[in-house]
Amino acid sequence: MVNLPAVMRTTEFDSSDEDSGDEQCTPLPISWLSLSVAECSQSLGICSLPGCKYKDMRRNLKSDMGELQEQGVQDVFVFCTRGELQRYRVPGLLEAYSQHGLTVHHLPFPDGCAPELPQCCQILEELQASLQANRRTIIHCYGGLGRSGLIAACLLLQLSVSMTPNKAIEILRELRGGGAIQTVKQYNFLHEFREKFAEYQETKAFTERSVSR
Repeated sequence: MVNLPAVMRTTEFDSSDEDSGDEQCTPLPISWLSLSVAECSQSLGICSLPGCKYKDMRRNLKSDMGELQEQGVQDVFVFCTRGELQRYRVPGLLEAYSQHGLTVHHLPFPDGCAPELPQCCQILEELQASLQANRRTIIHCYGGLGRSGLIAACLLLQLSVSMTPNKAIEILRELRGGGAIQTVKQYNFLHEFREKFAEYQETKAFTERSVSR
């Protein structure tokens, strides 16, 4: 979980609100993934980058923050790097979340890629902790498709022993569109996730036992 400054510089927040005349002030589209398919009563929100100004996307950060508050969001998981937030003209996004009372989990990994397994396990542990605490939770990357779709699919696999990688992909693509889980790296990571996760847990348990002796 990222530690954020208590006070955000005004210039950081305002930097994403330039050229306000052509901004999209429509409600931020959030797709709510019901986890009932994995025998969980919670839902996980997935969305694109709030306040983003890149190419033909011209979102308004203040409006998007208002939509998140309207939806009752309490925890937000961000997979974009700081460099991406600069490029997409929302450099103060993490601080804006904190300023509006959201708990921020900044766990970035590169666009088009999958996280390293230890990082993926950390993301999933923190996600499940938020959901089990009945906290309204969303995840996002840039488009809410590749990285976010991959993490959501891994969560489904972790929550349900009967869930298959292909079924998880189908669920995410029905929810977010055909672009969900976009690259060969992400596809392969998902299909190898259970096996690698089991190996990682065994190695971790062995290391912990060795240290405790």
